[in-house]
Amino acid sequence: MRKTPIYLDNNATAPLRSSAVTAMNEAMGPPANPSSVHSFGRNARLIVEQAREAVSMLAGCRPADVVFTSGGTEANNIVLAQYNHVITSTIEHDSVRHAHDHCQQIAVDHNGVVDVAALAAAIAHIDDAQRPHTLISIMAANNETGVIQPIAEIAEMARRANIAFHSDMVQMFGKRRIEFTASDISYASLSAHKIGGPAGVGALLVRPGSRLSSLLRGGGQEQGRRAGTENLVGIAGFGGAAEDALGDIRHYQKMAKWRDDFEARMLAERGGIQIFGQGAPRLGNTSSIAARGKSAETMVMAFDIAGVAISAGAACSSGKVKSSHVLESMGAGPRAGEAVRISGGWATCIKDFETLADVFLHLYKKPA
Repeated sequence: MRKTPIYLDNNATAPLRSSAVTAMNEAMGPPANPSSVHSFGRNARLIVEQAREAVSMLAGCRPADVVFTSGGTEANNIVLAQYNHVITSTIEHDSVRHAHDHCQQIAVDHNGVVDVAALAAAIAHIDDAQRPHTLISIMAANNETGVIQPIAEIAEMARRANIAFHSDMVQMFGKRRIEFTASDISYASLSAHKIGGPAGVGALLVRPGSRLSSLLRGGGQEQGRRAGTENLVGIAGFGGAAEDALGDIRHYQKMAKWRDDFEARMLAERGGIQIFGQGAPRLGNTSSIAARGKSAETMVMAFDIAGVAISAGAACSSGKVKSSHVLESMGAGPRAGEAVRISGGWATCIKDFETLADVFLHLYKKPA
């Protein structure tokens, strides 16, 4: 095993930034409830609002549009609970797919891009009276493949049809520029720990005029939009990470070349390699790759022993390795069980991808 392990599972969670640690340590000191009117409470409120501003700058929205939550899962659930009918896709995160009883799923093509024509047909079948009670929810970028969806086109379709549009932007946030205010998006979900903040805190962006009532009852926090005393320490860490992440977009643009070079080397030097979503725009940090004859579970364990942390897909199943619904939706068939996910982050360097390639070729010695 390598003395210094390489971490390439950032789509699951990113390393905590020093800026987040500093902000959290500073918030941990005095008693602090942002709803209190004395000086302790006012100081806590200042921390929350400074973090709100940092998140809004990274998301391209007004601070008032940011509602702090316990994470992306809660943000997704809050939005879907506002509507009677949801149109989504077959590749969404489980916190969207399983969050509503009346959920219509649109197929994707072999690259994992939502079938816009099928979505348009689904919209056309909705009665005018039902459209204000319908939500379209399509993620901006897939957590397993990195494939980027045509969000601007879908948002415009929704606006023309008088249907609210929500996007799970957890993976896009901090990696590509987001301009929420300038878009036609009604809601967007964010998560702190994907950008180097702490786990257990996230945000929902809400366009003015969009409906929103709290899932929780008994408190007026977040302007009545999310009840419960704010997670001050987590929010402080989220703000600290967001401030640092403002300069990350160029880093992810560079990483796209490191990722592409890695994939090109695998394809050139080994047979039986398949890269999922390669024909579509992708986040620069993500590669979903399969080696014929090697199960994902075996590969993940072998890489771990070799000192490289990767995953077999979404890390939301209590450590279980199971076939990916995303890849199955893309028509991967049995190869879905061979796919591993490699995802760089804010702390990843070019040497990490070069070492990854060496380890991959060493573990997968024989062309298939």
